[in-house]
Amino acid sequence: MMPNSPPFYNSVIFPASLPLISSSRNPNQKMVQKQGPTADPTATEPKKRRRVGFSHPADAGVDAKDCIKIYLVSSKEEVGASNNFCLDDVDLDRFFDEGKIYGYKGLKITIWVSSISFHAFADIAFESTTDGGKGITDLKSTLQEIFGLTLVESEEEFLQSFSTHRNFIRSIVSNGEVLQYKTSNGQINDSNAATSDVEVVRLVVGKTAAGHLYSHLIPLVLLLIDGSSPIDVVDPSWELYVLIQRKTDQQGEIYNMLLGFTAVYRFYHYPDSSRLRIGQILVLPPYQHKGYGRYLLEVLNDVAISENVYDLTVEEPLDYFQHVRTCVDVLRLHKFDPIKHAVSSAVSQLKQGKLSKKTHTPRLMPDTRVIEDVRKSLKINKKQFLQCWEVFLYLGLDHVDKYMDDFVGIISNRMKEDLIGKDSGTGGKQVIEVPSNYEPEMSFVMFRSQAGEAASTVQIDENQPNQEEQLQQLVDERVKEIKSIAEKVSVQLSIIAEAS
Repeated sequence: MMPNSPPFYNSVIFPASLPLISSSRNPNQKMVQKQGPTADPTATEPKKRRRVGFSHPADAGVDAKDCIKIYLVSSKEEVGASNNFCLDDVDLDRFFDEGKIYGYKGLKITIWVSSISFHAFADIAFESTTDGGKGITDLKSTLQEIFGLTLVESEEEFLQSFSTHRNFIRSIVSNGEVLQYKTSNGQINDSNAATSDVEVVRLVVGKTAAGHLYSHLIPLVLLLIDGSSPIDVVDPSWELYVLIQRKTDQQGEIYNMLLGFTAVYRFYHYPDSSRLRIGQILVLPPYQHKGYGRYLLEVLNDVAISENVYDLTVEEPLDYFQHVRTCVDVLRLHKFDPIKHAVSSAVSQLKQGKLSKKTHTPRLMPDTRVIEDVRKSLKINKKQFLQCWEVFLYLGLDHVDKYMDDFVGIISNRMKEDLIGKDSGTGGKQVIEVPSNYEPEMSFVMFRSQAGEAASTVQIDENQPNQEEQLQQLVDERVKEIKSIAEKVSVQLSIIAEAS
C-alpha cells in the first residue's frame, strides 16, 4: 500500500487479479418445494410452511469520480504526500459504464502520474467485493485502457522511474527545432516572467520521437481534453509543439519539465500552400492560468506567418480557448493599420443611430479586401476575423448605452443569417487528387472554388417552435462574451500604452 493509506481489509496493486465473490444463493434452489401426495386423501393437510427468499439489494454502484483520485507528481518524495496536485476535473465517465464502478465496498483508487516521464501507478484498496446484480467492474482492464503501457506494475518500479527516466523529455526534444516567440519588432519576447524561462520545441511525426512522447501523453489527453481522441502518431502531417521549462536538480544537473503541448495538422492547400490546424492543445493543470497557453498560441502565430501558410485554424475550439484566442487576435489586429479605416467607418455608421428601426439592419461587414489582407498578413481566417471585428465595433462605441440596441441588432442579424438563413449546399466545393508519399490512396484535397467559410458550430433546433427564443439566448451569450473580451483587451492596451 501507499504511505498514509487508510486501513482496508484488502489492498491490490496491479497486476494482481481482483477476487470475485459469488452469490451465496444456489441458482438451482427452488423458493417453494412441492407438497408430495398424502396416504389419506381425506386427511387434513398440514399447515404449509412459507419459505422466504432473501436477495441483496440492487447494486447502485459508486461514481468513479468519487473513489478515484489522480495526482501529478514530479519526484518520488511527493508520492504519498498530502499536498500533491490533484487532477480534479477529469473525464472518467467515458471509461466506466454510466460513470459507475460496481461490486466493491469501501473502494479507493489512488493513481500517481509522473510529470517527469508520465508513467502511472495505481494503488487499489477495498473492503470486499460482491456481485450485486451488475457484475464486478474489471478495474485492471479499465485502468489499462486509460493509461496503456505507461501503467507500471509495482510501486518500486514507479519510484525508480523518477531517476531512470529523468532525461525522458530532454532526450526526446534534443532532435527537435527550438522556436522562439518574436514580437512585431523582431525581438525575443522575454518580458513576461511566466514565459521567460521556457521554450517551444517543434517535433514532426516520423522525423523525431514525437510519436513516442505523445504515446505517454495520451492518458492526460483522454482525461483532460473533452471529447478528445488520440492523433495518428504515424501520420507525418502531424506536428507537436512542446512547451518545456529547464530545471536544475540538487546535484546541479539540468533536466526538462513539460508544461504543455499542442498537436497541429499541416493540410495541403490548393494549389501550392498549406494550412495549419490546431487539433489539440493542453497546458498541464499545475501550470494553467499563468500565460503558457497564450504563449503557445503566439508561437504558432509566428510559425504561420514566417512560413507563409494560408492560415491558422482551430478544430472545434472549446469556449475558454476560443476566448483566449480572440483576445490574442484582437491585440494583433489592433496594430494592423489596414483595418483601422474599416473599423472607423463602421463605428461612424453605428453612431448615427436608429439602425434597429430600419427594415433591414446592415451588418456593417468589413470589405472583402480587408478580410483578405488580414488572412495574408496575420493568417487569421475570415470566420475568426469576424469574431474579432465585432469586438472592435463594441470598443469603438465606448460602451455608450444609446448605441447598444443597434449593436445588438447587428449581432442578432449576423447570427440569424449564419445559423438559419444560409443554404446548406456545398458552396462550390471540389475534390482533387494531390501527390503524397503518405497513404497515396487517401491523398486528396477539398477546396471551395469561391471564397467561403465553414458553417458555424452553434446550431438551432429547427424542429422547435421557439427558434426566436433560442436565437435571443445565443445573441445574449455572444454579446456577453464580446463585452468580456473587450474589457480584457482594454486593460492590455492600457498597459501597453503606459509602457510606451
